[in-house]
Amino acid sequence: MKKIVFTGGGTVGHVTLNLLLIPKFIADGWEVHYIGDRKGIEHEELVKSNLAIQFHPITTGKLRRYFSWQNFADFFKVAWGLVQSFFILLRLKPQVLFSKGGFVSVPPVIAAKLLRIPVFVHESDLSMGLANKIAYKFATTMYTTFEQDHALNKVRHVGAVTKVSPSDVKDPKLGEITSHFDSRLPTLLFIGGSAGAKVFNDLVSQHQKELTDKFNLINLSGNKDLNTLSKNLYRVDYVTTLYQPLMDLADVVITRGGSNTIFELLALQKLHLIVPLGKKASRGDQLENAAYFEKKGYALRLAEEEFTLDQLEKQIDQLLSHKEKYYQKMASSQEIKSLDDFYQLFYDDIAKLRK
Repeated sequence: MKKIVFTGGGTVGHVTLNLLLIPKFIADGWEVHYIGDRKGIEHEELVKSNLAIQFHPITTGKLRRYFSWQNFADFFKVAWGLVQSFFILLRLKPQVLFSKGGFVSVPPVIAAKLLRIPVFVHESDLSMGLANKIAYKFATTMYTTFEQDHALNKVRHVGAVTKVSPSDVKDPKLGEITSHFDSRLPTLLFIGGSAGAKVFNDLVSQHQKELTDKFNLINLSGNKDLNTLSKNLYRVDYVTTLYQPLMDLADVVITRGGSNTIFELLALQKLHLIVPLGKKASRGDQLENAAYFEKKGYALRLAEEEFTLDQLEKQIDQLLSHKEKYYQKMASSQEIKSLDDFYQLFYDDIAKLRK
């Protein structure tokens, strides 16, 4: 039996590609396993997916770049996770391990290398996270969304992997939502990731009247307490089947700078404004992603400290009044790779190692 082990977690971005690839491997007759944190979002998303795979929980600790007493406790958690991963992989004897990153992926990647199991890693951002910097040292190949330093000889640039496309979902809820909207107004969609973004939620709450006079608003908030459906406003904490239909409704998307989301928007050729997380809340990867997209002419960016009603309206006006320019730039992009193409590339790379 051909066996493959996936790992990655901590955020939805570290799970999404795995969830797209797993059905492909199952359809081709592979036995699929996943190593992760049972309390992590990876386990939650896998349960939702109903995929026929076996999940193997390990203990995990967070990798921090700064001093914290918690680092000492987490060192032992990571070490124990490494031991657990070693014996899981020793028992399974998979042909390959695929890692999407996140701190939970480090122990399985190191264990796989110790057992001489080929390790393939995927990096979505312009610069590697700490987990993938470690994983690169043990990887057979690292696939990247952005072009990387040519000195990294194990890197293979593949572009952004996505299967998004306009939706044909006919959910009754969608009709109920649009019945509250004014078809003469542009529709704004605020996406703050799976947990929402407080800065987006706060602006919508504080300026609801001014915004709904000019726009239809969809706010994916991550907060059930904000759920509302009223005139020109739909606020919901989380959606699954409605995600793509709501995306289709939007004329402009206001988003964070996570790689998965902004490349989805590029693939869908959606006008978008990026408000990236700053260095106080992240390593700065979203700032780099946002700067790259603005330089390429795909989107506009706005620093979080400048995210006010006045600035938002100015940026929206800029996008809508020059929309053909942005559409042309996005349409001419060569940075999107279909899921089928990436799967075939990955499958071929595995096949070469097995010969």
